[in-house]
Amino acid sequence: MRVQDLIRSRQDVYSIQEETTVHEAARYLRDHSVRSVGVLDAAGKLAGVVSHSDISDKVAAENKCPAWMSVSEIMTRDLLVVQPDVSLDECLRLMEKHGVFHLLVAEESGRFRGMISVADLLQVIASDHKARADMFEAFAFPQR
Repeated sequence: MRVQDLIRSRQDVYSIQEETTVHEAARYLRDHSVRSVGVLDAAGKLAGVVSHSDISDKVAAENKCPAWMSVSEIMTRDLLVVQPDVSLDECLRLMEKHGVFHLLVAEESGRFRGMISVADLLQVIASDHKARADMFEAFAFPQR
């Protein structure tokens, strides 16, 4: 299975623009019940990611005003990005190697396609194992 198979059915890709204020970003995260969001540049390409942790650590903990700061001032720019054709096994290896729980997904052109989380991968793995167990059970204990 590949990343594109996992994200294909998703309705929404959560993103904000670089000039979005930190205050607006915090509200966006809250309103959409997400922990992080892709940040797009003026051309619509992935430029960074901002998370609840970024807002907490770089704004609230430093007693800065979120209404006057743009997310471009606090976003993470050193990104771990995968393309849609990458296998989910490779994603799991990357997450483990880099100690992260999310991967950004972008096309080679830079078009942002969303994020995948370790929870997404665990759900696929669990579903796959259940399907294999069901198949083995049907083989081992056929209905008479």
